[in-house]
Amino acid sequence: QVQLVESGGGLVQAGGSLRLACAASGLTFSTYAMAWFRQAPGKEREFVAAINWSGGVTYYADSVKGRFTISRDKFKNTVYLQMNSLEPEDTAVYYCAVGPNTRVVITTPDYWGQGTQVTVSS
Repeated sequence: QVQLVESGGGLVQAGGSLRLACAASGLTFSTYAMAWFRQAPGKEREFVAAINWSGGVTYYADSVKGRFTISRDKFKNTVYLQMNSLEPEDTAVYYCAVGPNTRVVITTPDYWGQGTQVTVSS
């Protein structure tokens, strides 16, 4: 079965950086689009970033443009989220998701990971 396992979360001061990773198994990784979402306490889950199957096309939420970068490594079946200039408002549980293309993975992903906590202190 499909498994998505996130890692790399933690506690960081405002202005700092973290890199999240999501290792995928049980699917042909190179044919799927991948995405990151996040959910802050008391708020709905929101889209953060997405990348197409080849890595040539990426999408970002306005709130993270210029600070976050999504990438993928087809040899490691892993998608990354490099987060720079972190702000307290970025505090959330970050989830990895997979879908057949970027339209689907952004709107109705097929599978979700279990999430990793990111906490940014002021």
